Amino acid sequence: MPLPRKELFDIPRNVIYLDGNSLGPLPKGAMERGQAVICNEWGQQLIRAWNRADWISLPQRVGDRIGQLIGAPNGSVATGDTLSIKVYQALAAALKMRPDRKVILSDTGNFPTDLYMAEGLIRTIDKGHDLRLSAPEDVAGEINADVAVVMLTHVDYRTGRMHDMAAITAAAHEAGAVMIWDLAHTAGAMPVEIARTNAEFAVGCTYKYLNGGPGAPAFIYVRPDIIENVEPALAGWMGHDAPFAMELVYRPAFSTERLRVGTPPVVQLSLLDAALDVWDQVDMNEIRHASQELSELFISEVETRCPELCLASPRDGGMRGSQVSFTFEKGYAAMQALIDRGVIGDFRSPDIMRFGFTPLYLDKHDCVAAAEIIEEVISNEVWRDPKYQKKAKVT
Repeated sequence: MPLPRKELFDIPRNVIYLDGNSLGPLPKGAMERGQAVICNEWGQQLIRAWNRADWISLPQRVGDRIGQLIGAPNGSVATGDTLSIKVYQALAAALKMRPDRKVILSDTGNFPTDLYMAEGLIRTIDKGHDLRLSAPEDVAGEINADVAVVMLTHVDYRTGRMHDMAAITAAAHEAGAVMIWDLAHTAGAMPVEIARTNAEFAVGCTYKYLNGGPGAPAFIYVRPDIIENVEPALAGWMGHDAPFAMELVYRPAFSTERLRVGTPPVVQLSLLDAALDVWDQVDMNEIRHASQELSELFISEVETRCPELCLASPRDGGMRGSQVSFTFEKGYAAMQALIDRGVIGDFRSPDIMRFGFTPLYLDKHDCVAAAEIIEEVISNEVWRDPKYQKKAKVT
């Protein structure tokens, strides 16, 4: 189906939205779905909706839809909770699979919450584990027989730099380590075949490129052949093999559903389910091709117009995810000035201005128009206005 598909999104007029890598826009149909769930299902069916509206199987249905976008077979993706919780679950299970090893290997480009969860888990289990960080470009060479788990974010949230998923997974397995991939900046942005990589686990959020809305539930993938050996660190009742048997002893489900924890967020899952409709008949290879074209055009336009900005993302589009980052000493203030003029990106400390490229609702005209406004803000030093200097809580 031709791109973009702008008619499927409710984006405010006079806005060029370049922040879908942080929070996707509202898909048309999601609001109606949410209202139906709240008013018709919860409002009229009350608790009967668990059966009548089939709320109980919603996490599985949504998991399978996400699986189609990340190359995972049906039944291998569980949804619910937050990405931080899913990182904790995957990491705890992975460490149990390698009880004689004590090193968790990650890199300095990983998203902070992944590292925080690792540190917290290490303190909780208190068995002498160590979180070891390397530079992103050196991580493959740091994988050795001491490493229990390699835990990496596929696409760097700051610069868009992308790891070679197949090569690093192969290196981890050759050394006898378990592989965990964070697909937060990958799912919905590019083709990925997680099952073919042979990685044991993958996790991700759904409010970025998948447009599930703020607080949308996360997902976790487990390679099907190992699921019955995965021991859930958080043994919640929805991960039980028979939740409504109300047994006093935990007995995990014989599927990835064992990594569900508590009652699913039905309203939010329903919004996500509706949001996933925009992916019907979309070829992820076409998405990737269009994303690279838009990104290259944007880089060319910005560098020609604004030599003050320095490209922080990889120059090679094949090594870059679906975002472009520039460094600028006054990047925060400049981004606020851009947002004030309808070009919405975001800022990451200390000096990174981020712009996401989502071909579902962006085209070449948007890229050129955005670059023109960036030129206005930088060349005229609009960012010097005092109102752009005060930092908000969310950057």
